[in-house]
Amino acid sequence: MHHLKRSLRISRAYRPSLNGKYELTKHLHKRMHRRGLSLDAVRAVLTYGRCVYARGARVFAIGRREAEEFAHEADLEPFRGVQVVCDSSDNVVMTVYRNRDFSGLRAS
Repeated sequence: MHHLKRSLRISRAYRPSLNGKYELTKHLHKRMHRRGLSLDAVRAVLTYGRCVYARGARVFAIGRREAEEFAHEADLEPFRGVQVVCDSSDNVVMTVYRNRDFSGLRAS
């Protein structure tokens, strides 16, 4: 891992309350590398994914619904099942993983 990007600026036209600068942790970069997930995947999930408050965190995820809804804007099929976990109060991205089972994404 060479130069690590430290933040992403996200703009969500349909949900502007989630717009802003998201800080990227070293832990996130390690998990991205280990799990074969790209910064493009993280950016896509933060931009188009559903946001659920679960397990004391904000979890963004792209599923079938988001892939279909935003098909005219972006090809989200490669990112289906990718989930990005952020701190519940700050825009700090803690980790990313792929899990197509969204049953754990219930509001707590």
